[in-house]
This record gives sequence, structure tokens and C-alpha cells, in this order.
Amino acid sequence: MKKAYVVGTADTKGPELCYVRDLLEQAGIATVLVNVGTKGGEQYADVAAAEVAACHPEGPAAVFVNDRGRAVTQMSRALTGFVSARDDLGGIIGLGGSGGSGIIAPAMQALPIGLPKVLVSTLASGDVSAYVGASDVNMFHPVTDVSGLNRVSRRLLGNAAHALAGMMANPVPEAEADKPAVVLSMFGVTTPAVQAITAQLEASYDCLVFHATGSGGRCMEQIIDQGGLAGVLDITTTEVCDLLVGGMLSAGEDRLGAVARHGLPMVGSCGALDMVNFWGPETVPPEFEGRRFYHHNAQVTLMRTTAEECAAIGAWIGRKLNACHGPLRFLLPLRGVSALDIEGGAFQDPEADAALFQALRDTVQQTDTRRLVELDLHINDPAFAEAAVAHFHEITTDGGA
Repeated sequence: MKKAYVVGTADTKGPELCYVRDLLEQAGIATVLVNVGTKGGEQYADVAAAEVAACHPEGPAAVFVNDRGRAVTQMSRALTGFVSARDDLGGIIGLGGSGGSGIIAPAMQALPIGLPKVLVSTLASGDVSAYVGASDVNMFHPVTDVSGLNRVSRRLLGNAAHALAGMMANPVPEAEADKPAVVLSMFGVTTPAVQAITAQLEASYDCLVFHATGSGGRCMEQIIDQGGLAGVLDITTTEVCDLLVGGMLSAGEDRLGAVARHGLPMVGSCGALDMVNFWGPETVPPEFEGRRFYHHNAQVTLMRTTAEECAAIGAWIGRKLNACHGPLRFLLPLRGVSALDIEGGAFQDPEADAALFQALRDTVQQTDTRRLVELDLHINDPAFAEAAVAHFHEITTDGGA
């Protein structure tokens, strides 16, 4: 029987952990209460902190140190190893403040996507990107501190416990794996292209579309690393702009890394490489004063990339493509890379686009299987989608040679 793992620092949150455990048991869910505290609380736990600490790569001595910050970091490493090795784990719920959340969240992120994860954290009403990461951690805000059982905490901890119980008791049936899966990247300004590609592929492929918002790119890279995919259509590489120029939606240095590691067939393109993302206008750094902006909405401000920036972006992507040894086609839409980069559009800039395309030509080491494909089309032209699909079929049927 799969069990719910109830995790927290039992030395400070023992009664609260037991309350959540008891509610899960009452809902018919078997439980394991895991202590990750370093100063006692073992009377509440099924799994002692020492047992968790023994899963640290350097042993328990690396965890039980006289430095709170180091102890939190190392206990998190130990917990990651502990939960990853459990074959009876069917769901996980953690309770924590800043320290407990820092211990529990990385371990949850290491678990497979789709396995139920609930983190009750006092940090849940702020920026939770560090706690969710590229995973599907569900964060609950407890409103009061996780310190004692009262009229508020009982209700909210109960809601979190019942949410996990509901997920575990009513799992979504696994879809029939009758079609191979592919991943695609999309942004609002490349939606017509990606939707047209998906429409042409979905009869034969299970199409997983990721929103290129930083977290979306990281999630896509993680899914690729998990394996089991037939290919990649990375049409929207815009997150590279934010990485190199300093926008808000970077997916990090590992963008385009997973496809290289696994040698998957890939069709890529320059989707939305004309823009850097910021939140409201007040979040734009002062050094960008006088640049060309487009106010997408009250929360999002877009900045046009310059020719110099586009050259750097093209060279960065080119170096990443050179590390890809699977069959690859990277499409250059010469008439524009987004819905804004079009004749008469807010971000039309032929000089910047030319710098981007030339940097790719200069950097990519073309081979029999790794090729740039220049198309006298806009990225959202229907013919571009048809070309992308044709190239994908080509590299997945004959190896790309």
C-alpha cells in the first residue's frame, strides 16, 4: 500500500504533524511521520531524524552540526536521498517555516511529477519559485505560524491534509501510452505557430506544450531529462534573452542542455528572441531607459532586443546547438520571430534580426545531422508550421542525415 509521508521538524512541530497524520489516517490513508528536526521530537516520529541523516552522501555527521544554516542545508540533502529511495511513498505533505520549508521543498522537487506533494509553508504568500522550482509542489499558506493548534491552524492544516488525501484516494488514471510524447515551447507571441504545429502532430504524438516563462523552460528541461520522449520542438527560445540581458523570465544556464544530454531529435527556432520580459514599468532597470518597450499588460513590460544583444543571443544558442549530437534542425524565420516582430509591428527591427541570424550562421557548426534552415517566412505563417512538421518527420524517420 502506498503511504503518505508526513514530514517536518518534530522537535518544534510535533503536535501539528500528528494532527495532519491523524486526519490522513481517518481518511483511510496510511502514513509515515518523518522527523527532520535535529534537536529531538522522536517521540512523535515513525522515522527518526538520524535515519534520515544516514541517507546523506557523507553520512549523518554532515547533518548534525552546530550551525543551523548548514544543518538545514545538509538535512535537505539527506531527506532528498531518503524519499527518493522509498518504494511505498504515494504522496508527501510537509509543514514548515523558513527552515523546515528549506529542508522539505528540495526533496519534494526531486520526486516524480504527478506524485502528490503538499507543502504548508509560512512563506507561501510570497515569491515561491525557490520552493516550487520546476516541479508540481502545491503550497498552502497557513495564515498563522505553524506553531500550535488553534481555531485557524486546525482548519487550514486540515484543508491541506484533506487535499493530499483527496489526491491519493482519487488518482487520475494513467493515460494510455498509445502515442509517443514530444515537447514544445510556446509564448503568447508564437502561439499561432505552435498551435498549428500541434494540430498537425497530435494524431500521432502526445504533445506537451510548455509556456516559455522561465519556470516553463526549466520544467521542459526536467521532463526531457526524465526520458521517454520521441523528440523536441523548441520553437520558442525566448528565455535566453532574459538570461543574457537580465529579464525576469530566465530559465537558467541549462536551457537547451537536456536535449544535448539525451541526443533527442529536435526542431528548434528563434521564437520571441526579439524581447526581454519585465513586470510592471517600475521594474525595468534604470540602465534601459530610452529603449523600445511594449506594454503587454499591467503586469508585463516587454523590451526589444538590440542588434548587439541579438548577436550575443544567437552566439549563445549556437554554442548550445553545437553540443547537440542528435538529429537537429534549427529554423530561421527571416521575416520575423514573433507577433510583434512583423512588418509594421511594435518590435520590427530588420537590423537586430539580421544580427541574430548572422550570429547563428557564424556559430553553428553544421553537419549532416545538425543544420540551420532558412525560411523566407514569418514564424507565425502557416507555412512555417508546415515546414517545422516536415523537418521533424524527416529527422525522426531517417535519423536526420
